[in-house]
Amino acid sequence: MNPRTRLSWGRYPQHPQTVHPVQWPSEVGGAVAAALAAAPGGTLAFGMGRSYGDSCMAESDHVVATAAFDRVISADWDTGTIVAQPGLTLGALIDMALPRGWFLPVTPGTKFVTLGGAVANDVHGKNHHVTGTFGRHVRRLSLLRTDEGIVECSPEANATLFEATIGGLGLTGIVLSVELQLRRVASAYVDQCAIRFGGLDEFFALSDELDARHEYAVAWVDCLATGRQAGRGHYIVGNHATDGRLQIAAPRPKSMPVDPPFSLVNGLTLKAFNALYYHRQQTTRVTSVVGYDPFFYPLDGLLHWNRMYGRGGFQQYQCVIPHANARDAIRAMLSEIARSGSGSFLAVLKRCGEIRSPGLLSFPLEGVSLALDFAQREAANATLFARLDALVDEAGGRLYPAKDAHMGAAHFQKAYPAWPRVEALRDRHLQSRFWQRVTQPVTTS
Repeated sequence: MNPRTRLSWGRYPQHPQTVHPVQWPSEVGGAVAAALAAAPGGTLAFGMGRSYGDSCMAESDHVVATAAFDRVISADWDTGTIVAQPGLTLGALIDMALPRGWFLPVTPGTKFVTLGGAVANDVHGKNHHVTGTFGRHVRRLSLLRTDEGIVECSPEANATLFEATIGGLGLTGIVLSVELQLRRVASAYVDQCAIRFGGLDEFFALSDELDARHEYAVAWVDCLATGRQAGRGHYIVGNHATDGRLQIAAPRPKSMPVDPPFSLVNGLTLKAFNALYYHRQQTTRVTSVVGYDPFFYPLDGLLHWNRMYGRGGFQQYQCVIPHANARDAIRAMLSEIARSGSGSFLAVLKRCGEIRSPGLLSFPLEGVSLALDFAQREAANATLFARLDALVDEAGGRLYPAKDAHMGAAHFQKAYPAWPRVEALRDRHLQSRFWQRVTQPVTTS
């Protein structure tokens, strides 16, 4: 691929984004103008490209690249408050903050995400039931709006614009700086307990038993298991250790060395991996002390892991189901996935709590989230996703825009009723392929 173009992490849909890089605030306006001049339609800020679908793709396919716009503006290490430019990655922030006794209040499953991207998608993690989303810990944002110039917003000032920007998919302005409140930690390690469980009912029982006593909780499930074993997996909970060194991890990640023309993830490899992974733990419960890197970011240990799905890419399907309907809906979804014979090595279940985000389009709601990847096979995915979408819709759930490449306008507008408020505040020179797709008029027959 041309070094001046980027794709999303899922590499589907295949709309290469031509980048217009910026390093300083004074360059942002010029990059926006250059992107708009290069092609018709709206532009968009583009960080590390870790969104899976088309929410990070501009309508014009010309984006303002912020990865080099990554400096720390100020940091108060007594209070754990940091102000930084949007291109700073969560990993780089950890490297600075952890030796001083601070850590991210919320982190997704990869540290290769920018601050701007974390805000735009209002990311969540394994501790949503305790601390909510990333946006709850953002204190202030500075935005460049093409028709107004620089605008400061916070829960107290320009509050409506702040709410539309948290989880607003980068549509309300180009983020120039983020003020974030970090959290205190005493160690770089996590006290972990891993429990092997035999089916979906056990997952819910473990969640009821353990979530209240642990800040972090997540489950891997075997997406191909059927019958009484459907939903079997490993439940992993943890708390920050209270003693130990505050040292940065020195990982030696491996890399997917080739870009195969076809997916290495297929029915045969999936079945073998899921069986081996489930049985890798011989005893029911194992407690250990682990570093923050393997606990929070296991997939970061294999760089370019998205190449496993071949050059055609993959789609992630992530939904959240309200708690009252979660057990039945997820059981039905896992049955459909197992019947299809497709899915991912790492299917993830986790409980989301009741803490509301300030963001108008924030994804989590009180319930259970299911996420897994599917190699891009147009006809097969369309058929399966239609069945899954119907189950999600019937259960009152919703899909995650940051991971989506197929959601229809009807589902989005029903699941995110505040979307017109974001549209009203959208910068008219910013437009994504996702937003264009899901805000189309919905017709009823």
